[in-house]
Amino acid sequence: MTTAPATLLRTAAELDALARPAGARPAGARRAVTMTMGALHDGHATLIRAARDAVGPDGQVVVTVFVNPLQFGESADLDRYPRTLDADLAVAVAAGADAVFAPSVDEVYPGGDPQVRIVAGAMGERLEGAARPGHFDGMLTVVAKLLHLTRPDAAFFGQKDAQQLALVRRMVRDLNFGIDIVAVPTVRDPDGLALSSRNRFLSADERRTALALSRALFAARDRLAARQALHARARSVASGADRAAGLTRLGEARAAADSQAVAAALTTTGPAVVRAAALAVLDEVAEESVPLVLDYLALVDPADFTEIPEGRESGEAVLAVAARVGATRLIDNIPLTLGA
Repeated sequence: MTTAPATLLRTAAELDALARPAGARPAGARRAVTMTMGALHDGHATLIRAARDAVGPDGQVVVTVFVNPLQFGESADLDRYPRTLDADLAVAVAAGADAVFAPSVDEVYPGGDPQVRIVAGAMGERLEGAARPGHFDGMLTVVAKLLHLTRPDAAFFGQKDAQQLALVRRMVRDLNFGIDIVAVPTVRDPDGLALSSRNRFLSADERRTALALSRALFAARDRLAARQALHARARSVASGADRAAGLTRLGEARAAADSQAVAAALTTTGPAVVRAAALAVLDEVAEESVPLVLDYLALVDPADFTEIPEGRESGEAVLAVAARVGATRLIDNIPLTLGA
């Protein structure tokens, strides 16, 4: 891990002058980048540490800190976003960054708002894209620009922003960037809340309500696992009238109840189980003194973020949720495997 202070770079010229690790391409030491909007927390530090581990002691880790105005629909949200560069530098150094690129808006967009932008397409209009029109166009535009400026071999993104991750992967593939996009699992506080720079805006009561997001995701995961276990059990015993006897032979004390559970599992689809389990938790807090106002709960294909139909019983999925607690909008998700 890097022990010397990270180099702070403010301009594209300073970044361009940053010496690459020797033998970076096509083999040897590599440069990795992690992109942030600042207000760094342990989730960002985990990304930086993952990048450090990936490139090794002879590689190079560059962290970008830039609050991108193209991603904000309202100027109030942009103004509200925390700027904590001194603290960010300390986090980056401790996690192993070699350099921090923290340009101004004028440096990134010297001619004002760019006339040519990346368009996210249909995937960028779903879920977060529908809630925040134009957000993903702005995100992809700045990611593309920062990838060109930093010229990394690999870029590390958090799974918490799953739709962003999917869009970046699609852009890099469709436009032949030739860069590895590496996903890092979501980092959570001990109470389950996904780490986010927005969490600092939650009051104690609001935070208690916000915990329903992770509880809903975990409840769906656990219910799906239970259903899949019942399916496996059903395949190991006889059908029809012999099911209860078969379960008893397996050592089940409540054979009749388990037989009914197996039958229910066989007639309910995996997607339906996932959605119902998550909604049951979210419905519990809808009437709290500090309510959770649900924006969406969606079980989607991670490749294009289209909704998974009820009849699908196999494949990878992402259960994504977004809600507003007080004045703060939060998102979370969990990867699932149907039919495991």
